[in-house]
Amino acid sequence: MAEEQSLSYERAREELTEVVRRLESGGLTLEDSLALWERGEQLAKVCEEWLEGARARLAAAMTDRDGQEGNDEAPF
Repeated sequence: MAEEQSLSYERAREELTEVVRRLESGGLTLEDSLALWERGEQLAKVCEEWLEGARARLAAAMTDRDGQEGNDEAPF
Protein backbone atom coordinates (compact mmCIF):
# COMPACT_ATOMS: atom_id res chain seq x y z
CA MET A 1 0.00 0.00 0.00
CA ALA A 2 2.95 2.33 0.56
CA GLU A 3 3.72 2.14 -3.16
CA GLU A 4 0.21 3.35 -4.02
CA GLN A 5 0.52 6.29 -1.63
CA SER A 6 3.71 7.44 -3.35
CA LEU A 7 2.19 7.34 -6.84
CA SER A 8 1.40 10.66 -8.44
CA TYR A 9 -2.06 11.11 -9.91
CA GLU A 10 -0.60 11.13 -13.41
CA ARG A 11 1.40 7.93 -12.89
CA ALA A 12 -1.57 6.11 -11.32
CA ARG A 13 -3.84 7.22 -14.17
CA GLU A 14 -1.27 6.15 -16.77
CA GLU A 15 -0.88 2.72 -15.18
CA LEU A 16 -4.66 2.36 -14.85
CA THR A 17 -5.05 3.13 -18.55
CA GLU A 18 -2.54 0.38 -19.34
CA VAL A 19 -4.38 -2.09 -17.08
CA VAL A 20 -7.66 -1.35 -18.87
CA ARG A 21 -5.98 -1.72 -22.27
CA ARG A 22 -4.56 -5.11 -21.32
CA LEU A 23 -7.88 -6.32 -19.94
CA GLU A 24 -9.75 -5.19 -23.05
CA SER A 25 -7.27 -6.85 -25.39
CA GLY A 26 -8.15 -10.25 -23.94
CA GLY A 27 -6.08 -13.39 -24.21
CA LEU A 28 -5.23 -13.45 -20.51
CA THR A 29 -5.75 -16.29 -18.11
CA LEU A 30 -8.48 -15.89 -15.54
CA GLU A 31 -5.85 -15.55 -12.81
CA ASP A 32 -3.99 -12.83 -14.73
CA SER A 33 -7.24 -11.03 -15.48
CA LEU A 34 -8.22 -11.06 -11.81
CA ALA A 35 -4.79 -9.79 -10.75
CA LEU A 36 -5.02 -6.96 -13.28
CA TRP A 37 -8.56 -6.13 -12.17
CA GLU A 38 -7.41 -5.92 -8.54
CA ARG A 39 -4.50 -3.68 -9.54
CA GLY A 40 -6.90 -1.51 -11.49
CA GLU A 41 -9.12 -1.15 -8.42
CA GLN A 42 -6.11 -0.07 -6.35
CA LEU A 43 -5.08 2.47 -8.97
CA ALA A 44 -8.61 3.82 -9.29
CA LYS A 45 -8.66 4.34 -5.53
CA VAL A 46 -5.38 6.27 -5.68
CA CYS A 47 -6.75 8.47 -8.47
CA GLU A 48 -9.97 9.11 -6.53
CA GLU A 49 -8.01 10.08 -3.41
CA TRP A 50 -5.95 12.57 -5.44
CA LEU A 51 -9.11 14.03 -6.97
CA GLU A 52 -10.83 14.31 -3.59
CA GLY A 53 -7.79 16.15 -2.26
CA ALA A 54 -7.78 18.48 -5.24
CA ARG A 55 -11.49 19.23 -4.76
CA ALA A 56 -10.88 20.04 -1.10
CA ARG A 57 -7.99 22.35 -1.97
CA LEU A 58 -10.07 24.15 -4.58
CA ALA A 59 -12.96 24.56 -2.15
CA ALA A 60 -10.60 25.98 0.48
CA ALA A 61 -9.08 28.36 -2.06
CA MET A 62 -12.54 29.63 -2.95
CA THR A 63 -13.37 30.46 0.65
CA ASP A 64 -13.34 34.23 1.07
CA ARG A 65 -10.86 36.05 3.30
CA ASP A 66 -13.34 36.31 6.16
CA GLY A 67 -13.54 32.55 6.40
CA GLN A 68 -17.05 32.45 5.03
CA GLU A 69 -17.81 30.12 2.21
CA GLY A 70 -18.77 31.69 -1.06
CA ASN A 71 -21.11 30.10 -3.53
CA ASP A 72 -22.46 26.74 -2.32
CA GLU A 73 -22.16 25.30 -5.81
CA ALA A 74 -18.72 23.90 -6.52
CA PRO A 75 -17.34 24.63 -9.99
CA PHE A 76 -16.29 20.98 -10.34
